[in-house]
Amino acid sequence: MVLKHLTLLNYKNISNQSFDFESKINCFVGKNGVGKTNILDAIYHLAYGKSYFNPLASQNIKHDEDFFLIDAVFLKDEKEEKIACSLKRGQKKVIKRNNKVYEKLSEHIGLIPLVIISPSDSDLIIEGSETRRSFMDSVICSLDQMYLNQLIQYQKLISQRNALLKYFAANQTFDKDNLAIYDEQIIPLGSLIFEKRQQFLANFVSIFQKYYQLISSDAEQVSLHYQSQLLEHNFETLLNNQLQKDRILQYTSAGIHKDDLIFEIGGFPIKKFGSQGQQKSFLIALKLAQFEFIKEKSGELPILLFDDIFDKLDESRVQQIVTMVNDAVFGQIFISDTHAERTENIIKSTYQSYSIFPI
Repeated sequence: MVLKHLTLLNYKNISNQSFDFESKINCFVGKNGVGKTNILDAIYHLAYGKSYFNPLASQNIKHDEDFFLIDAVFLKDEKEEKIACSLKRGQKKVIKRNNKVYEKLSEHIGLIPLVIISPSDSDLIIEGSETRRSFMDSVICSLDQMYLNQLIQYQKLISQRNALLKYFAANQTFDKDNLAIYDEQIIPLGSLIFEKRQQFLANFVSIFQKYYQLISSDAEQVSLHYQSQLLEHNFETLLNNQLQKDRILQYTSAGIHKDDLIFEIGGFPIKKFGSQGQQKSFLIALKLAQFEFIKEKSGELPILLFDDIFDKLDESRVQQIVTMVNDAVFGQIFISDTHAERTENIIKSTYQSYSIFPI
């Protein structure tokens, strides 16, 4: 997969810019706040139908403008794919593939394999379980359209079940049979999602550990553990056991929507015991493992976005990353950095074709 051309109109702080890209390495350099990250985010937006940094779509429209447009030409399997994403204030977002509008945005997910590595990935460590669960789901969804549909349906059913619990509390009533209608749909669906997450982690962990060892020169041992209530009880038992609690809380307190990924270094939580450099290396290894996992399963080379990748990393770890990027297993790469000379010196050492775009 290669991004050949990109045009941005009214996207965040960018009024109107176009780019023609090299098939290997492309760098955006400039001071903080000029829009380097916004360009990377626009590329991400084309792949996933949303911003990586701002989930409120309307806030991605430039101030005092009525719309944004991201327009691009990709080369996929030696065939051009024209992808456009646009949003007008007060309207729904529109994504087009070769001038044809998708009926559902979910139909687009997986067409453009892409991985982003950013300082904001630190949220995976410092935020709650939802952030780590979303990471796991995004990797699986990019390869499995059925999983994406199952996840959407599960979340819809949980919302409906929660609404019913709130209705019971507000009206001081309770109808177990009515609740069971949702449970009968939630149980098999949630169990399927649980099994797919288990399968994903079984394949993913060793890839992640390999990359961490490469980045850190095998200095520390790291691990990922899947935490789920379904590892202890089947879904039906969980819902029955939590029924009285759910009535009090007025929401569904058990299920795969409570799953988590546990990040450890040396057998201890990396959030508490990992240095900034170790945490950064952990996150980069996580994303490079995502890259390899998608590549192996899809048979395509994902586009790789490095946003300020050299933040909080010592020179030896930066060199390890550059060595890996120079490997033939990587395809097209986009980098943002504040130091033009540093960036050019690093990418020259890869002996790959490159373009530098001052922003």
